[in-house]
Amino acid sequence: MKVTKETIEHVANLARLNLSEEEKEKLIHDMENIISYMDKLNELDTSEIIPTDHVIPIKNVFRDDEVLDSYPKSKMLMNAPEKEDGCFKVPKVVE
Repeated sequence: MKVTKETIEHVANLARLNLSEEEKEKLIHDMENIISYMDKLNELDTSEIIPTDHVIPIKNVFRDDEVLDSYPKSKMLMNAPEKEDGCFKVPKVVE
């Protein structure tokens, strides 16, 4: 694929970059090298390779849910600045 100055200017505009003429010329050369390298990778025969999401095997690391006893309500409300009817009392925030 041939990278043109217009392509570089378009990408620079999308990235909101202000490039000098020297930078544009350097980027044309760099992008052509990158694309030619990717084209070389496309020449590889991958028909015998199974597609994978990850290179290493991944397993679920979550633990099983366990039902445990909760703290008693009186202990939970012990440090509440204000409480009412067994609940935390907070200032009204909605008119």
